[in-house]
Amino acid sequence: MTHMADPILELRDLAAGYAKADILHGVSLQVHQGEMVCIIGPNGAGKTTTLRSIFGLTDIRRGQIILAGESINKVKTYERVNKGIAFIPQENNVFPSMTVEVNLEMGFKAAKGRRLNDALEDVYQQFPRLKERRKQHAGTLSGGERRMCAVGIGLMSKPRLLLLDEPSLGLAPIVVQQLFERIQEINRGGTTILLVEQNAKRALSIADRGYVLELGQIKHQGTGQGLANDPEVQRLYLGGGQ
Repeated sequence: MTHMADPILELRDLAAGYAKADILHGVSLQVHQGEMVCIIGPNGAGKTTTLRSIFGLTDIRRGQIILAGESINKVKTYERVNKGIAFIPQENNVFPSMTVEVNLEMGFKAAKGRRLNDALEDVYQQFPRLKERRKQHAGTLSGGERRMCAVGIGLMSKPRLLLLDEPSLGLAPIVVQQLFERIQEINRGGTTILLVEQNAKRALSIADRGYVLELGQIKHQGTGQGLANDPEVQRLYLGGGQ
C-alpha cells in the first residue's frame, strides 16, 4: 500500500439517493492510491448506493465526489469510465448470450497504446479459468466463473479505481476464497479497490482500511484489523458472521 498526500477518491458530506428516496446522509470517506478499502454494514445501509453514486448512477443532493483532486459530480458515467473508474455491480454484470471473450472485449478501452490482445492476456493470467471458457457463453458459467468474468470486464479498461459490489454474494466458500485471493493480487498489482462486502470478517481481513455504514451514515472507520478487533464492531456487525 502506498499513500499519496491527496486521496485518489474522496467523498465529502455526500447526500444521495434515487428520485424521492434519500439513502446517503452526509457520507465522507477517502481512498488513497494503491489501497484496498472496504465498506461494511447491515443490509439497507447504503453501501451499494455509495458505489453507484461514485459511478454516477444516483441523484446527488449535496456534497462532493472528488477523483484525483477534481469534482466529478456533474461528470457523466461514461466519462467516469474514461477517467479510470470501473464498477462491477452485484447483478447483471455480464452479457449472458455472448461468449466470455466478447464480454471481456466489451470492457476494453484502448488507452495509452494498449492492445486488445495484451489486455485479454492480462485478464487470462489473473483468471486462467476464463481462458479455458473463453468461447463459452457467459450465461452457461458457474456463479463463481461469472463473477470472475465480471471482474475481468472491469479490468480490461485498466482502471485506476475498481469498485466491487458484493463479489462473494451467493458463492460457495471455496470459490469465495479463490476470488478474494485474486482480488488481493489485483490490488497488489497496483489497482486501487473500494469493496462493498456482506462478508464483513473476510473483507476486513484483506482491507487496509474500512468504513462501517449504517442508515446512510459512517458509524465507524479505521484500519481493517482495527475494526475487526473493535468490540463494538464485533458485537454489532461481525457477530455470527462468516
